Amino acid sequence: MATLQARWSAGQSVVTTDYVIDETITLVFRRLAFPKARRLLTTMDASVERGFVDLQFVSPERFTAAKRLRLKYRDKPRISFTDLTSFAVMRELGLTDVITDDDHFEHVGLGFRKAI
Repeated sequence: MATLQARWSAGQSVVTTDYVIDETITLVFRRLAFPKARRLLTTMDASVERGFVDLQFVSPERFTAAKRLRLKYRDKPRISFTDLTSFAVMRELGLTDVITDDDHFEHVGLGFRKAI
């Protein structure tokens, strides 16, 4: 959370995709009581509306780019398709820093680095 606060304090937004939000909503509603999960969903929506989060949608072109990456990284079957769509969006937008605990972003050789 400190990484997010630091970026927002510096006037920067954070980029995510609808696929990452999809996974987040699924996880939150599985693990939290409904009122807390609903509050988090409302907070996420407000973050997008206020410009703190730049929500990118996985278009057909980005989906195709992610499928190409899936085939390229055949030796890494544990990389989720959501991660691959993130790789495609990050490459397209020229992003390198990623807020994640997932090591796949650094192991694919695309120049991504963990920001936390």
